Amino acid sequence: MPIHACGGVVQPVYITSLGRFLPGVPIGNDAMEDYLGRIGGKNSINKRRVLQQNRIETRHYALDTNGTAQHSSASMAAHAVRHAIAGSELSLRDLTFLASSCTLGDQLVPGLASAVHAELGVPGLELANLQSVCASALMACKTAMLNVASGEHRAAAVTGSEFASRYFRPMHYEHTEEFHTRGRIGFDADFLRFTLSDGAGAAILEPQPNQHGLSLRMHWIHLRSFADRFDPCMTAGYARDETDTAHYWSQLPMAQAAASGMFVLRQDFALMRRMLPVWVGHYMALIDEGRIVPSAIDHVVSHYSSHGLREEVIALLKAAGGMIDEEKWFSNLASKGNTGAASIFILLEELFRSGRVKPGETILCHVPESGRAMNGFMLLEAV
Repeated sequence: MPIHACGGVVQPVYITSLGRFLPGVPIGNDAMEDYLGRIGGKNSINKRRVLQQNRIETRHYALDTNGTAQHSSASMAAHAVRHAIAGSELSLRDLTFLASSCTLGDQLVPGLASAVHAELGVPGLELANLQSVCASALMACKTAMLNVASGEHRAAAVTGSEFASRYFRPMHYEHTEEFHTRGRIGFDADFLRFTLSDGAGAAILEPQPNQHGLSLRMHWIHLRSFADRFDPCMTAGYARDETDTAHYWSQLPMAQAAASGMFVLRQDFALMRRMLPVWVGHYMALIDEGRIVPSAIDHVVSHYSSHGLREEVIALLKAAGGMIDEEKWFSNLASKGNTGAASIFILLEELFRSGRVKPGETILCHVPESGRAMNGFMLLEAV
């Protein structure tokens, strides 16, 4: 299926290279709190439960064991772009468009894309800054894809980068009313501490495939928000009071907002599980439309935060009659962790360079987002 824009058929777009940057050494489960720190000086009571659910064995942090940042989100994204360019048939100066994606950048203003451009040090780029949660990666991909498809740009870079660990240090929790009252933090905050990790990924997009080696033709990207059906699920800077009224950090004095725990990154795990049937419904609708033909898919690259959630989704897919053979699913969650907006790039980069993908094979990418119920799919074909 060709890419369409404004009703007209436009030129095809290819991912010609992928790159990644994973800071430091792989961190095992026993060493996690050496880097994140121990809240109140004590080991977390939730860590074992979270790790049993997500089954992550190693991950990377851009912090050292003193909690000092060794990188920024922007510098990691720039490293990933350089890695992608090194494996491409282009140079950095061939790029004219850059789209970045992240959950939280390094600063409130300006956007992350400007900082990534500065890190790259190349002149004359057009920028797009996409900030959401995990699905912002596909938002950035689609923005770049349409710019290349229209002929506006001939070489684009897309990045996804996350520096989640810096928000999980004890100082972000120990001054909150919750910690002073209970002496610990809730599962909704601890779940993310032991699930999210750091890293960056990048893709290079062009209107023609590589002259030598594999490329991935981009057939389509389909994103849907279901925010009309769900309350916020993964949040920071937001809270509801006892009357269920929403409040935002900017409405309160900074110290009061911090004390109330507004700056703690939280995940409503029960609410996220209620999103699973909606995400599966989106997938089944794309089958009904003929965009996805399960028997024609050779590889499934699905970003998920927990092995337990994967098992629930597979049960729903089997019940709905839309399951793609599990042996076709590719994941590196256990070894690379959940890197949010960077995850789909890090997944694709490893699969792309593994030698498993052959010309003519199709790759269905899936990126759900629990922020307020977003879901996205991307169909690629190896050429």
